[in-house]
Amino acid sequence: MFETRKVIIDAGHGGEQDPGAVFEGRQEKDDALNLALAVGRILEENGVEVLYTRVDDVYDSPLEKAQIANESGADYLISIHRNAMPIPGTASGIMSLVYQYGGVSELLGENINRQLSMVGFRNLGVIERPGLILLRRSEMPAVMIEAGFIDNPEDNRLFDRQFQETARAIANGVLNTIMQEENARPEYYQIQVGAYENCRIAEEITAELADLGYPAFYVFQDGYCKVRVGAYLNLDNAVNMEKRLRAEGWPTILLLEPEVE
Repeated sequence: MFETRKVIIDAGHGGEQDPGAVFEGRQEKDDALNLALAVGRILEENGVEVLYTRVDDVYDSPLEKAQIANESGADYLISIHRNAMPIPGTASGIMSLVYQYGGVSELLGENINRQLSMVGFRNLGVIERPGLILLRRSEMPAVMIEAGFIDNPEDNRLFDRQFQETARAIANGVLNTIMQEENARPEYYQIQVGAYENCRIAEEITAELADLGYPAFYVFQDGYCKVRVGAYLNLDNAVNMEKRLRAEGWPTILLLEPEVE
């Protein structure tokens, strides 16, 4: 059903140097990894291609994790964490953190939060957190899920008792978002002027086209950095742009693609 969509799941923290929040011997990195793997299994059962930033107890910095996600070509990044307060037990519930409000990231957070609230968690909302490196440096819609407070015994009991339901809630939020995007996304005509294994070449050509006044960009797809120009609903406008590019010596292919994000 969703075989064309790819999700990368990040289990927060990891390794001896970064256990995350710790409460009565319980470590955030372990809860995050267990939940990440469970969410991934459910998504795979529904036809989504799933990748992970880690599948065991290793450490990568938030910047390195963002780079892993960007190089994966994933459509969405889901980072899974547990929350904590300076004074244990003073807060309860789930929240989703996004780089900024609006767009697919906020929709993703809202859908996941709604599903988690049905499991029994208090919904603390979608929160804008532009200072988080993982969210700031990722190039796809990204959300960081705080799956309850690890320093709240009641949240922990709910997390443990309804673990599979919690994983399914997060997966359902992702699947709902994919479905909404697929139903809402129009198709656009684009002109491709090259596909390169070396993304630096794509960057240079994109910059050259932009200097010439073309609406140029590049996308990472199928292992290549593909240089594109324009996104047109009207075929005639796309054909005219292709003719202009060809007249100036650029090799072109006219494509019908989903809307550029």
